[in-house]
Amino acid sequence: MPEILVLYYSRHGAVQQLARQIARGVESVAGCRVRLRTVPRVATEVDAPGKPVPDEGAPYATLQDLEECAGLALGSPTHFGNMAAALKHFLDGTSGLWMQGALIGKPAAVFTASASLHGGQETTLLSMMLPLLHHGMMIVGLPYSSPELVSTRSGGTPYGATHFSGATGEEPLTEDERKLAFALGRRLAETALKLA
Repeated sequence: MPEILVLYYSRHGAVQQLARQIARGVESVAGCRVRLRTVPRVATEVDAPGKPVPDEGAPYATLQDLEECAGLALGSPTHFGNMAAALKHFLDGTSGLWMQGALIGKPAAVFTASASLHGGQETTLLSMMLPLLHHGMMIVGLPYSSPELVSTRSGGTPYGATHFSGATGEEPLTEDERKLAFALGRRLAETALKLA
């Protein structure tokens, strides 16, 4: 059964909330299942040992997770209009997969959350697309047939699912944000099945 990898980094839980909605969308498609993974925080000391297993939540991703997936949903908080260093660090270690062409032709989608409404969500989504395009993946976005894209007063873009979390992360996902994240996961899974 094809598995969709939902790979994310979440410092305060907002991106993790989106990841769970995307996973629900994936699981709503018969014949698909989801593999939820995260990446460890980047240590400020280069030689600081990282934990091999997170204290809670999704397990840490491996290159094998990427190689085995039929599709990828990639999520990060916005950090100055770009993906978080922890996710970039993980992606920087995928050159072996690039050399093998292991991700060529697989569908991929992106998602993000920011503390402010104009916190660089769209540039963050675009920054996450770049390494995926270098890997030969096919980007899946959200079409305007999702009515929430027109009506949303919170997160959501044609580039991917987004969430406005508030300055201290106090804002829960809105109904529009939940529906759009679910729709993105569903669309990604349906696309992976068509390509299989």
